[in-house]
Amino acid sequence: MHLHGTSRINAAGHLEIGGCDTVDLVKRFGSPLYVVDEARVREQMRRYKQAFRETGFSSQVAYASKAFSTMAMCRIVEEEGLFLDVVSEGELFTALEAGFPPSRIYFHGNNKTLRELEMGLDADIYLFVLDNFVEMEMLQTLARSRGKKVRVLLRTTPGIEAHTHNYIQTGQEDSKFGFDLSSGQVLKAVKRVLSSNDLELEGFHCHIGSQIFEVDGFRMAIRKLGEFAEETRHVTGFTTRILNLGGGFGIRYNQNDQPLPIRDYVKAISEGVQESFPHHLPEIWLEPGRSIVGEAGTTLYTIGTVKEIPGVRKYVAVDGGMNDHPRTALYQASYEAILANRASAPCEETVSVAGKLCETGDMLIWDIPLPKVNNGDILAVSCTGAYHYSMSNNYNRVARPAVAFVQNGQADLVVRRETLADLIRNDRIPERLKAGESSSS
Repeated sequence: MHLHGTSRINAAGHLEIGGCDTVDLVKRFGSPLYVVDEARVREQMRRYKQAFRETGFSSQVAYASKAFSTMAMCRIVEEEGLFLDVVSEGELFTALEAGFPPSRIYFHGNNKTLRELEMGLDADIYLFVLDNFVEMEMLQTLARSRGKKVRVLLRTTPGIEAHTHNYIQTGQEDSKFGFDLSSGQVLKAVKRVLSSNDLELEGFHCHIGSQIFEVDGFRMAIRKLGEFAEETRHVTGFTTRILNLGGGFGIRYNQNDQPLPIRDYVKAISEGVQESFPHHLPEIWLEPGRSIVGEAGTTLYTIGTVKEIPGVRKYVAVDGGMNDHPRTALYQASYEAILANRASAPCEETVSVAGKLCETGDMLIWDIPLPKVNNGDILAVSCTGAYHYSMSNNYNRVARPAVAFVQNGQADLVVRRETLADLIRNDRIPERLKAGESSSS
């Protein structure tokens, strides 16, 4: 397994992250356990900011909280000086409860509810990214009733297909997201916003996909948006002030993944904007999520049963599954892993790692070389910082894992493990079904 961030093998032969022995972390917090390397998270944030400083262009970096949202994470984002991109009232509530400044929050989403729009307006967040005409009318009406003029970006679908999995392509024309560029929807939306006394257009947004390892897609999207911005300037007089190019920057899940350095993405995007916006350079916004937190996360599991089918496959089962590790089932994603308690031991066998859930597709990793696996071993799966905790669920009524941040030898619990009581906290039994009541009428 490739060791990311502060991960290393210590003198005891154990995997260590952030100066904390992972065997000790399991003893202290139990398993499954999400472990987040805080230094790695901060390092990635600073790399984005430094890369933009090197270009000299006006810029803003926003963390895409959908990748991993907790109150502690919001505090790190605030301390590092990033903006925050939220896509639901839950993410907004988390940020506000953590003390994140509303003036550095903006609201995404293709189907924002009336309550979410009201919540954002009442919190006085920085802006909304409009996704469709229905939402535009709703926001305009709410803004007028509050006597506010609300900043907006228009999300566009530029017709670019990023080199990634179909389920996480979002910039092509056939998408639930945004105003379509080629059909004239975006220009129509521009004219509507400019004619409104309640909305203030700041610019445009696009997001062409996720887990992208090249820059050509970004350059093509920028070129299309630059041509459109110039057309808009001639037709309406509007000059683009903000160009938000989303995120989607890839990370290394396994040896086949070859992401570019952050500096290379930022440099290519900045040069593309400079070429495509010759009359006026807009402020460049990016909203990375996975590339900030993905490689910083590791999930620790305890190995339970082992099943060998002679001549076919050997399965080892862990105390988690697709409820806390959903991406293998959803996207056929591939991961690396190591036995955290015997990290220096040589690999002796090839096994497939199964979850404990009642589902055939509940697999974490197929055919991975490991030392001979024993009941009670600790399996560490790398690169689980993004879209694992945030997509976790209670399938089979299994409680969600705890989350610990580690740094400089200190481990802090930032999300406690769910209890069995948590699983039934919202359940209600109607009076007619309570014990002692007759089922007959």
